[in-house]
Amino acid sequence: MSEKRAAKILAILRRTYPAPSNVSRGLTPFEVLVITIISQNTADRNTRKAFENLSKHAIIAPEALSNTKIHDIERWLRPAGLYRRKARTIKNISKMLAEKKTDDLEHILNMSVEQARTRLMQFPGVGPKTADVLLLFSARKPTIPVDTHVYRVTKRLHLCSENDSVKTTREALQKLFRPSDYLDVHLLLIAHGRNYCKARKPRCTPCPLHNLCPSDESAEKYWVA
Repeated sequence: MSEKRAAKILAILRRTYPAPSNVSRGLTPFEVLVITIISQNTADRNTRKAFENLSKHAIIAPEALSNTKIHDIERWLRPAGLYRRKARTIKNISKMLAEKKTDDLEHILNMSVEQARTRLMQFPGVGPKTADVLLLFSARKPTIPVDTHVYRVTKRLHLCSENDSVKTTREALQKLFRPSDYLDVHLLLIAHGRNYCKARKPRCTPCPLHNLCPSDESAEKYWVA
């Protein structure tokens, strides 16, 4: 894959969308973990509503949530969907951290990326994307979380191979971009997936990347060697 083409794509995305903001600013690593779990398979507005509900009624810390009744957590998380599963996940992780059955998050986030990812994925309900979000947003570790938008847009732009897994897609992106750009790459690919490169009906004709996208057969290709 061409690093020059990747750089061109990133430059266009930066011109197209507002500068990405750090949504985790001011949040503790545990709060970032909680909001990322809440965000699974739901829209941003639902995530915000559920997180606000939880924040109003409980202290978002392991000790507090481990002692909170599960049905209360479920009720507060209801706007985000899958609230029973998410409440159970948050409750179980809170207990593990409160009872010191695992290292605290700060200690884990000080490990190497691979070590920290492995340790985070030992928590119930935490997969690669959730672990990488915590590593990138809370610890500024050099990784690119791959959610459904990032995965889809990356494949359509041929920034990875068609049969690449989430893991190999992440590795392909990390080879194409500089670590200092990883946060922007993650957030801008998500924005592009929501605005143009939609799952069912991608808006190829007005897409600012259409001349750089191999998936848009109608575009006049402008390849960067």
